[in-house]
Amino acid sequence: MSQQKVILEINAQGLATLTLNRAEVRNAFDDEMITQLISYIDQVENDNAVKVLVLRAEGKHFSAGADLNWMARMAKNSPEQNFADAQQLASLMSRLNHLSKPTVALVQGAAFGGAVGLAACCDMVFATASCNFCLSEVRLGLIPAAISPFVVRAIGERQARRYFISAEVFDAKTAQTLGLVHSISEDVEDMKVQSDQWLAAVLNNGPKAMQAAKKLALDVSLAPIDQALSDETAKRIADIRATPEAIEGLSAFLEKRPVNWPE
Repeated sequence: MSQQKVILEINAQGLATLTLNRAEVRNAFDDEMITQLISYIDQVENDNAVKVLVLRAEGKHFSAGADLNWMARMAKNSPEQNFADAQQLASLMSRLNHLSKPTVALVQGAAFGGAVGLAACCDMVFATASCNFCLSEVRLGLIPAAISPFVVRAIGERQARRYFISAEVFDAKTAQTLGLVHSISEDVEDMKVQSDQWLAAVLNNGPKAMQAAKKLALDVSLAPIDQALSDETAKRIADIRATPEAIEGLSAFLEKRPVNWPE
């Protein structure tokens, strides 16, 4: 039986936790791990009880990126097989980036190569102060192709050009300056405390409103600011005002009572 390289847990509050479970190889991912991640992300997408997804890792490191044994094996395959394999990694990144529910990454230790892509695809990234990040592909004669759309969105073209080419290692503080990391914690224990506090607040928000807000950010980020965009954003707020969730949220606020989100 294959090792469970990824573990999914869902609690009663609607918090789903995806754990990378290959600590013995610094959570490096291969084709099997990618397939498991895609399957679980799809499960989370289709589970109405899930409100938020947390991506974390066992062991000292978030992920060393791609498993080099897997990469070496794939290099011997046909161009068609290599393309199909690369499409799976691209699909993983796209699914995580476009997951309708809010996503949170908890990063400790090293986050190299594709692991930077995973972080870039998440809506909120917590990292420990001792974290090291690296877009290391060119050291191996490769390029960060599948993760590039998401990393460039996170840190901008100018910085991506530097770090794609240099394969420099950069720390958590630099990652925060670049826009890849949102919050830095002293250590893993402190990160858990801070992330739990943040998640507790987020889980009190309207689930459908959070999904709509995330989609709004994705949709308007590169759109021209014109009349069409103005009309579209006006329509979205007009439409959501009349939903049961918005009516309950406004009523609870005005009546100074706990909110009871409709199913």
